[in-house]
Amino acid sequence: MPLPYSISFKNASVAFDNGFVFKTINWSVHPEHHWLICGSNGSGKSALAAILSGTGEIENGILKGLPERTGVVSFEAQAELIEAERRKDDADIMDVIAEGTPVSEIIAAVCQDQALADTLCEKFGLTPLLDRAFRKLSTGESRKVMLIRALTCDPQLLILDEPFEGLDVNSLEALQQHLQTISKTTTIVMVLNRLDQCPEFVTHVAYVKDAELSQQISRTDTEAWQQLHALLHLETAGLRVPQADPQSSLPALDPKSPLVRINNGAIKYDDTVIFDALDFTITPGEHWQLTGRNGSGKTALLSLITGDHPQCYVNDIFVFGFQRGSGESIWQIKQFIGYVSTALQWEYTVGTSLRNVIISGFYDSIGLYSKYSNNQRDIANQWLEVLGMKARADETFTSQSYGDQRLLLIARAMVKHPPLLILDEPCLGLDDMNRQRVLALIEIICAHSESTVLYVNHHAEDKIKGIDHYLALEDYNPR
Repeated sequence: MPLPYSISFKNASVAFDNGFVFKTINWSVHPEHHWLICGSNGSGKSALAAILSGTGEIENGILKGLPERTGVVSFEAQAELIEAERRKDDADIMDVIAEGTPVSEIIAAVCQDQALADTLCEKFGLTPLLDRAFRKLSTGESRKVMLIRALTCDPQLLILDEPFEGLDVNSLEALQQHLQTISKTTTIVMVLNRLDQCPEFVTHVAYVKDAELSQQISRTDTEAWQQLHALLHLETAGLRVPQADPQSSLPALDPKSPLVRINNGAIKYDDTVIFDALDFTITPGEHWQLTGRNGSGKTALLSLITGDHPQCYVNDIFVFGFQRGSGESIWQIKQFIGYVSTALQWEYTVGTSLRNVIISGFYDSIGLYSKYSNNQRDIANQWLEVLGMKARADETFTSQSYGDQRLLLIARAMVKHPPLLILDEPCLGLDDMNRQRVLALIEIICAHSESTVLYVNHHAEDKIKGIDHYLALEDYNPR
């Protein structure tokens, strides 16, 4: 059933625990309306959506009409659920192997429609994973679990913060079709950074700037929609990649040897084969795009390269002049890699400054525990200027928005100009303007640096000029 009442804000200011205050909201969400919330990174768009779920404290004004049952999907909620599972592990007795909560129980905890849950699990490809521990899922698979929980809790209101990010093509299509269907009976508020993903059922758009609801437009106002679209698709001029630090150069590699060579590679767990018979070689200057559906083994392949997967020692792998298993240390390998991923962002929870986050890329550390040079400080400041964050250099990383944290970690990965730059969904969670900035930076790296790029993504339209080699892991999955 649709909402029996409207949600209304009148001169409402809402404060959050981290000191962030969303200022003077005048807004109504009616049952027959579906809203898109957009804005740049750090503007407060996710905070506005969170207020609809009851987060924050009303400092001034009036907020009324919040529903009793709200389905929520967001990166923050996903991270909180994963962290809750980790805390359960920490509480277990030392001599007991923690299996973690099965996916089926995670869904059942809030599910009010088992038939719908079964249908969505089938469409999202989760049915074979229902008995697997939630914490063992890939990022995309855990995202699907969050979606199913929200869609099956009998919500009066759905709040979906970047619901399409990290989904493979088939799951994305299934979700879009389901949302189109339920939009007839359920009010939906979405936060999207990619305006080209805005569903047809969205009727209104809220533009957030500097923690204020700056504009509210009807989707039928063509001129206003085009202006807003242009605002969030601004071309970025004058981008440049700061130079590497000549005083902290990496050991020289043989330019005639491949950076990575995997012969007949495979990842297997008991009777489950993730991929098999994979021959993959990356030579210097040969940029690659890696694609594959959720669970196809993209993250597993990356961890073979970085040395983080235990099966790297049972595979024939040559990386950066080392045959794996010949006595090399993992840090001898990692020094040649810059890496960005969602998992890294979840792990990077230290409260160090923005400048120090970038400098930490010189040391491959989470946080900064070494004395840095003046050169490294200057280079970090140049990166902050590129990102538009120079004035915030001394602010803490943990106080930044999700999108700004991602941009900082990308700069951290690029700062030492590594021979191999691994970008695992680097645009995940970024608004259109910053997404274009990141893609432009990657193009510059491909064309004008000695770094070789391995780019992982789901969005076919995000192909980058200079990347001419493609690996689809579906070709190596068992049929």
